[in-house]
Amino acid sequence: MAPPTPRLVVPIDLRKNPWEQKHPLHNRWHPEILPVADVTTGEVFRVEMVDWTAGAIKDNDSSLDIKYIDLSTVHYLSGPIRVLDSDGVPAKPGDLLAVEICNLGPLPGDEWGYTATFDRENGGGFLTDHFPSATKAIWYFEGIYAHSPHIPGVRFPGLTHPGIIGTAPSMELLNIWNEREQDVEENGLKSFKLCEVLHSRPLANLPSTKGCHLGRIQQGTLEWEKIAREAARTIPGRENGGNCDIKNLSRGSKIYLPVFVDGANLSTGDMHFSQGDGEVSFCGAIEMSGFLELKCEIIRGGMKEYLTPMGPSPLHVNPIFEIGPVEPRFSEWLVFEGISVDESGRQHYLDASVAYKRAVLNAIDYLSKFGYSKEQIYLLLSCCPCEGRISGIVDAPNAVATLAIPTAIFDQDIRPKAHKVPTGPRLMRKPDVLKCTYDGNLPTTRNPSITM
Repeated sequence: MAPPTPRLVVPIDLRKNPWEQKHPLHNRWHPEILPVADVTTGEVFRVEMVDWTAGAIKDNDSSLDIKYIDLSTVHYLSGPIRVLDSDGVPAKPGDLLAVEICNLGPLPGDEWGYTATFDRENGGGFLTDHFPSATKAIWYFEGIYAHSPHIPGVRFPGLTHPGIIGTAPSMELLNIWNEREQDVEENGLKSFKLCEVLHSRPLANLPSTKGCHLGRIQQGTLEWEKIAREAARTIPGRENGGNCDIKNLSRGSKIYLPVFVDGANLSTGDMHFSQGDGEVSFCGAIEMSGFLELKCEIIRGGMKEYLTPMGPSPLHVNPIFEIGPVEPRFSEWLVFEGISVDESGRQHYLDASVAYKRAVLNAIDYLSKFGYSKEQIYLLLSCCPCEGRISGIVDAPNAVATLAIPTAIFDQDIRPKAHKVPTGPRLMRKPDVLKCTYDGNLPTTRNPSITM
């Protein structure tokens, strides 16, 4: 007998706000956020999701929605979902939850997405000191392919995946998160030299009642006030999985998540049609609404059996990811190298972040020679299926990072040649990405070797 159609456990109505959904969405991590549905191991079930802003970013000709977005409200997640075994016993702390992605895609009738950079004063990004303005590019989907009117001459297949998938933390783990992230936010600028090279701020997003949504827990109640003051933001990945942004978690992938509370309380969201390694522009995948069809298995005692704590607490563990067999097939790549020397020429010691920043900047500068603005290439490298690597991490003082770009996504040959860079009638600077002015007064980093 054919298997039944996956049961829809979290439906989404794109005409409604997150708190108006049949199962109200949440945008924080906390053990007391109530589950909205139960699923049984071995059952294939369907979860629908809004895009990570719940429709705040529009398919239009303006990037003002990016410039003025309220980042206190993100990410909106579907769930939590309580996972039970075949005997009705929930997953227990110390178990491992194996989550298989059976199918996924955009919501029918909403086949579009966007890539953007935030204003430096409101979110920033990996290269915000070079690109301080809010920008946006709209993408449209044709089956497995994406194309954008704002980055012409490019078309590529998407490796669709959830940016966020994770289990609820225990109260003990939540306290660990909040303590260490508060220390980074309060003391990081004084203690971390890397803050002089990477300019995204704040250094950590601490718990805040502003913009907080806790699913079924009613806002304004004493319970809501208590949880909202404690609940962790969804922005970084952590021990529970969360916002890992691993682009290869597509069909056939499996995620092995540690369980910290009864039922595991699985949540997911932040669907991406495609993403490059690093998601460097921050709002950097092709962001979209979408669905997942999942199947769960509980590995009893799996945390102790398979995960080794790296820290003072047995809760300092990390998920394991099994990549599925489905991904775009490219045979030719152009690879850009970066080393841990910053734009001022200062040497850093085996710093992979500085090296990757340098690799991305090298790629942007090179590809902009082919008729594109640097903003177009920055957004493209954040969302196309490019491959980032730490290629060397032992040969002091330089870490080496590489960024490999599939040449087939362009409608022209982008390889170096003996003659000058080619131009052609299909190669257009305009239309460019949608762009706002930068109204702040923070200095822009420039390459001293380039004369303007």
